Amino acid sequence: MKRLQILTLGLFALAFGLVTSGCGNQGSVTIKLTDAPGDFKAAVVTISEVYLQGEGGRVVLSDEATTTNLLTLANDTKDIVKDAIVPEGKYSELRFVISGAYIEVEQEDGSSRFYATSNDYAGLPEGATVSGILQTPSFSSSGVKVKFDGDVEVAGEQKVILVDFDVSQSFGKDRGQGDKWVMKPVIKGAEIIFSGSVNVTLAKGEGVTLPTVDGTALTLGSFRATLKSTEPVADGAAEPAAEELALTDANGDGVFEASFKFLVPGNYEVSFVGPEGVSFTTNPGVPAPVTIGSGTDQTQAFTLTSASITVR
Repeated sequence: MKRLQILTLGLFALAFGLVTSGCGNQGSVTIKLTDAPGDFKAAVVTISEVYLQGEGGRVVLSDEATTTNLLTLANDTKDIVKDAIVPEGKYSELRFVISGAYIEVEQEDGSSRFYATSNDYAGLPEGATVSGILQTPSFSSSGVKVKFDGDVEVAGEQKVILVDFDVSQSFGKDRGQGDKWVMKPVIKGAEIIFSGSVNVTLAKGEGVTLPTVDGTALTLGSFRATLKSTEPVADGAAEPAAEELALTDANGDGVFEASFKFLVPGNYEVSFVGPEGVSFTTNPGVPAPVTIGSGTDQTQAFTLTSASITVR
């Protein structure tokens, strides 16, 4: 899930990215925020401070409050720190001080319930009624800790750190506490150079005819591509949600595409979701494994080999 990220050499890095460039014994840092999709209608946070923790203490990168809905940032980014100056040294973690937050949870009847850090949290939508408390333990003081895989050393050279913030695993009901939710971010960090991306294509096989459903002739645009991380999760943590994108044929060549961007390097699986009531097969079969490498932009091509109305 989206995730925090950085822009470097015209490329985006999923999740948190730290980019340092030579300037004597200092480097400049830009941080962009992105995220994976979750199962909520909204997950809004106010980040009031961002800082690095290192051998020389705390280095504040930004103390300007930024409020953002994490769910709108999948496959997109938002600047939260730009060109901050960082002294030479080693840094062990990045921290985000969260002064307020809310989540919007859809109910079975289609209505929404809001859970917020306070009834008067400024980030709430106008007219929203808070149904319960969203707890953010110590995040307004010490902040959310983003541990790195080894220290980040700023010595003038360019460096990128990627961190994955998965919304679908970061909010949960607090057992035994009634109508309360708690924010416990699931965050991974890794030192790499660039994020990766994968372009999924779907073409219709020779002789394949798509069925008609409720009087509408289906096209490959009726299918959706999905991408899900297959990396191990911590004990007791929920499985990461699959990201789902529409397939489109921008150049009209009959091959439909979906591009998953800003991916933390690792192992994933690609699949497709078909229209309701339609069964289908592809070559290669799905789910299909894919490994995203640092700075790679790859294509995974599939052919639709059959599609038919499901017999009920």
